[in-house]
Amino acid sequence: MEEKKEMEEEKEKICKRCKKSYTASSNTSSSCRFHPSFFVCRRHDDQKRYYELKPDDQPDAAKFYDCCGAEDPEAFGCTTSFHVSYDDD
Repeated sequence: MEEKKEMEEEKEKICKRCKKSYTASSNTSSSCRFHPSFFVCRRHDDQKRYYELKPDDQPDAAKFYDCCGAEDPEAFGCTTSFHVSYDDD
C-alpha cells in the first residue's frame, strides 16, 4: 500500500497553469510561475484604469496582461504558487 502511494507521488504530471512537468516531491509554493489573469486587448488612456474597446477603436489599442500590465504575451508570470495538475479536482 505504501509503495503504491510513493509511486503516485513520483509520477510526473503536467501543470495546467505553466504547462511544465513536475512530481509531487518537487512541487513547492514557488514552483509554478504564471499570470492569474488573461492577456487582454483594451484601451488604458490614463495608465490607471482599463477600458473595454469600443467598436471604432483600433484592435491593437492596448494589449497586456490584466493582472500585472505586462505588454508582452510571452512575459514571465507575475505570480508563483504550487503547480496544479489536470488530474487535480
